[in-house]
Amino acid sequence: MRALIFASLLLVACNNGQQEEEATTDAPAEETKEAENVPPPVPDLPDTPADVAAAPEDAVKTESGLASKVLTAGTGTDKPGPNAMVSVHYTGWTTDGNMFDSSIKRKAAASFGLNQVIAGWTEGLQLMVPGETRRFWIPEELAYKGQPGKPAGMLVFDVELISFVNPPADVAAAPDDAIKTESGLAYKVLEKGTGTVKPTADDTVKAHFIGWRSSGELLQSTENQPTPPQFKLNAPNLLPGWKEGLQLMVEGEKTRFWIPEDLAKVPGAPPGMVVFDFTMIEIVKPLPAPADASAAPADATKTESGLAYKVVTPGNGTDRPTKDSAVKMNFTGWDSDGKMFDSSVQRGTPITIPLGRVPIQAWSEGVPLMSKGEKTLFWVPAEMAKGGPWPGIGEKPILFEIELIDILAGPGGGMPPVKIDPSKAKTPH
Repeated sequence: MRALIFASLLLVACNNGQQEEEATTDAPAEETKEAENVPPPVPDLPDTPADVAAAPEDAVKTESGLASKVLTAGTGTDKPGPNAMVSVHYTGWTTDGNMFDSSIKRKAAASFGLNQVIAGWTEGLQLMVPGETRRFWIPEELAYKGQPGKPAGMLVFDVELISFVNPPADVAAAPDDAIKTESGLAYKVLEKGTGTVKPTADDTVKAHFIGWRSSGELLQSTENQPTPPQFKLNAPNLLPGWKEGLQLMVEGEKTRFWIPEDLAKVPGAPPGMVVFDFTMIEIVKPLPAPADASAAPADATKTESGLAYKVVTPGNGTDRPTKDSAVKMNFTGWDSDGKMFDSSVQRGTPITIPLGRVPIQAWSEGVPLMSKGEKTLFWVPAEMAKGGPWPGIGEKPILFEIELIDILAGPGGGMPPVKIDPSKAKTPH
């Protein structure tokens, strides 16, 4: 259980310091180095098996009661172990022929550790080789054991094993040829990279990873995700071993890290050393701050609260949000020293947020001053920057560049955008 909690925390760490975001097709187009994983072809959705009610006589039965039959032979002789990470397509039925789940219907292969699924799957997948499709008749004691809300009784699955990754042979201890740093972190380059620059602590990186406990138990993997996760190396909830190790890598490199317990400490972490294979996809440098990041220029407009702002790109001049509206926007934030602390622009994904729920006073006051399509700089006094999700921000003045992409109705219907006649409006713009 601790390993599963730890695994979920790893994925949270990949998105540290980020607002809730939505993927959009109108995100700023930019050249990317992301090595997107091409998903395997999706097979046709199978019909309900004629033998769904009971395993046929030619099915092979194990001592546990699991029955199976090969439908399509695979290739090779290597098979996944009990801690393997597998990628599969599957369809499941109850014995009355009701289809209750299918990766084929979702048109996306499923990936998981064999130590993270029902016992029938853990046992059954270890019988398979890549490319093989097998039908399993899984008795209830090897399935969900009567759990509320889960399919009851014996279950039947057609499973295609696409690929798998077993724990490395050296998962229990770093080999003699691994390099060891002063902190105790050990590492070994598995595949040389193509880049020459290494990230700094202020950079964001995009990387795939797979991790195990020293026992070989799988923790988590992102290697079958279509795009790599990204995370900031200066985030407070990032494993110290990750923070140190990723700064040793270049783009395109794959490296194995043996991380001692004291460098893998986060809440919920299992005891002992952990091992991670990282593939560095891209190093993303912080966006440079405007020249006047430290203080508002003389031509900036200042509100009674002390918020100063200056329009960089005018909007349509008529559509403005109310404080009850939700808005879709891009933002980048810098501290008074010009160091970027967050950016939806850099992530390529605008945020959608109700202004009535914004924890930052500067946003709830400043964004309603903008019109749709506008881009504005806001110089924020320290007291107006408090309440955000960025540790340490709010102790000094900060700067935001905000682009108002769209104005939406607020929660529960909310208020629509306000229409303003530019000839009659009394606005600071």
